[in-house]
Amino acid sequence: MKKLLLASGSSRRKELLDQIGVQYQSASMDIDESVQVSEAPSDYVLRMAIEKAQAGIEAKPDMVVLAADTSVVVAGNILGKPDNAQVAHEMLRHLSGKTHQVLTAIAVATHIQGKVSIASQVVVTDVSFSVLTDQQIEQYINTTEPMDKAGAYGIQGKAALFVERIQGSYSNVVGLPLAETGKILQRFDIPVWRD
Repeated sequence: MKKLLLASGSSRRKELLDQIGVQYQSASMDIDESVQVSEAPSDYVLRMAIEKAQAGIEAKPDMVVLAADTSVVVAGNILGKPDNAQVAHEMLRHLSGKTHQVLTAIAVATHIQGKVSIASQVVVTDVSFSVLTDQQIEQYINTTEPMDKAGAYGIQGKAALFVERIQGSYSNVVGLPLAETGKILQRFDIPVWRD
């Protein structure tokens, strides 16, 4: 049985895999994450996940590699991780009172009969925010939670107060859609629910 490599350093993705009892090793993949000109958000996250999976399988050819990429999208625009407090404020202002999409692409790669085989999927969740005041935004930014998160918020953290409703996978918004990930991993003989 092959072992699983999580091609990510994300603590949130590790916690989600732990939640469903998947055993894995993890390593971050260093790839260019620039958005290409006129690239649709769904194409971008899928390309990123596949490139991370390919980098992982090159580094660990004897393993099954799971990679993922998550983007927050509002009005067709990808909101990445904020560089500073001002950018975080602008992102949260864009999300205030609106429904946005969280897109996560997952890609699983392995060698089958000497060739790399990759299975991939994009999962979309709609997230509706309440109207945020400037004071709320500033108080949230002061917690420092937004600074390492796509769209400048973490649904599993303090920003849960901003979320009026979601439609779709909650774990997708955290960073890894578990139902879809579990199905793909089982196709590659990676077991779940192990102690």
